[in-house]
Amino acid sequence: MLEIFKTINEELVSLDHFEEGVWVNLTSPSEEEIAAVCEGLQVESEYVRAALDEEERARIEYENGQTLIIVDIPVADEEADTIYTTIPLGIVLAKDSIITVCLKENSVIRDFIVKRVKSFYTFYKNRFILKILYKNASQYLQYLRIIDKISGRIEQDLHKSMKNKELIQLLKLEKSLVYFSTSLKANEAVLEKMLRLEYIKKYPDDTDLLEDVIIENKQAIEMANIYSSILSGTMDAFASIISNNVNIVMKFLASVTIVMAIPTMVASFYGMNVAKIPFAHSPHAFTIVLAISLTLSALSAFILAKRKMF
Repeated sequence: MLEIFKTINEELVSLDHFEEGVWVNLTSPSEEEIAAVCEGLQVESEYVRAALDEEERARIEYENGQTLIIVDIPVADEEADTIYTTIPLGIVLAKDSIITVCLKENSVIRDFIVKRVKSFYTFYKNRFILKILYKNASQYLQYLRIIDKISGRIEQDLHKSMKNKELIQLLKLEKSLVYFSTSLKANEAVLEKMLRLEYIKKYPDDTDLLEDVIIENKQAIEMANIYSSILSGTMDAFASIISNNVNIVMKFLASVTIVMAIPTMVASFYGMNVAKIPFAHSPHAFTIVLAISLTLSALSAFILAKRKMF
């Protein structure tokens, strides 16, 4: 999908053609759309295609007056093994325009399109890029808070019922936190490199905004590490609890088996009919044998209970 925007009279307006000062947003673009953008804005096709590889690493490059910035952004992905994952977002800074490229529609860019982000202008290219990066760091923080709430709810469910479903959900959250932590550290390297670029340092306000982005990103890294440690500890604790519960059940079943085996043994001995047995001719033989069996079973149960086997 190809979208073209430009700030006109402080309003973001959608256009159907390329011109100076535009912002071009590409979401899972076709080859025809990539060719049209590269030809219309005179940008390197490699820069545009770079973010279309899911395994592309976060980095910043500069060549022939064009700058490519690739950062990892968080996206919700309920179809995969994780609740959240990360994908590359490419930002191409050309001479007279900005191009954003991503494989999927995401809330980071969509918030700019639907005008949820205030005070940004497509012709202030450096500041626009920094606002995208700031929004990205804020999105990580928002998703991290959601992960914390979900893990708390799952933990409450685990207190009531030890099921594999809740443990699998915790595992998915832990995988999401690993992806977040890895991507945030890669983004941090890009931001630190941007701080050394001369065209950013020319504008003090932009430098201040970039420092704010770095602070937000560091906060997200710390939160991801803290939540990951808590979640890992929680899973270990519940795994131990489940294992202990299994041991308790097995111990109880073993004790019940021992108590129930005694009447069976007594009945087996009396049912062999190979020798003269006690009470064979007594009219109360069955009652006596039953009483003996129950007495031995009760005695066994008492001994096991004293040893806390029940």
